[in-house]
Amino acid sequence: MNVEIIELGDRKARFVLSGVMPAFANSIRRCMLAEVPTIAIDYVNIYDNTSVLFDEQLALRLGLVPLTTDLDSYVLPSECDCGGEGCPQCQVSLTLSAEGPKIVYSTELVSTDPLIVAAEVVPIVKLTKGQRISLEAVARPGIGRDHAKWQAGVACGYKNVPRIVVSDACDACGMCVDACPRGILVAADATIKVTDERSCSLCKLCEATCELEGAITVGTHPDSFIFTAESDGSMPIVELITRSADNIKNRAKALDEYLSIVD
Repeated sequence: MNVEIIELGDRKARFVLSGVMPAFANSIRRCMLAEVPTIAIDYVNIYDNTSVLFDEQLALRLGLVPLTTDLDSYVLPSECDCGGEGCPQCQVSLTLSAEGPKIVYSTELVSTDPLIVAAEVVPIVKLTKGQRISLEAVARPGIGRDHAKWQAGVACGYKNVPRIVVSDACDACGMCVDACPRGILVAADATIKVTDERSCSLCKLCEATCELEGAITVGTHPDSFIFTAESDGSMPIVELITRSADNIKNRAKALDEYLSIVD
């Protein structure tokens, strides 16, 4: 297995994963979306709400606010010693008190843990003069498989690495160059050259346009994939990808141990 970084930021990554089966590539994608725990607001105690939003709508908006996640300090409620009843190891409290006229943003949530705060500036509700809200929100770790509010990965996907082959039969007529919507084919030195193979969308318009059968062929590398992954801000994208790989490793190890006992 080999990993080649194309683009890497704090919240977004693009890389080539090669030497693996499609099932493994899809497992990485699924883990980023559904298996890596994050912390999100799970329930809300509303003490005062005279805004235009019903209590349920207000709680729903708060639940979808991404929070920075510290998985080294918190555990899933199902794995906590308290049995999920709620303790400092599996939950954190955030309070919000605001009065109009103003727009209330997620950054106004006051957390009991400075490491668990709003990761994005999200507008929650607009208050007019005399309107106010006062509430306590309790955030807990969870996984995206249980609810979308615990989904750290967004826009996570992959495609096979494109492969474009120009044969010796090509007469460089230029029709395929004009047909390519990505502009990755150029005519040079009486032949057709590919400038950026990975940018190919696999539309195969160049194949359809070419009058010489087999002069240009568009396919894919079956064991190489271009990944695009983005985090919602609850954790850095590198941590999300690393924890996804660790999750697969731990599951494979557990399965191996189980099968060895059965045998």
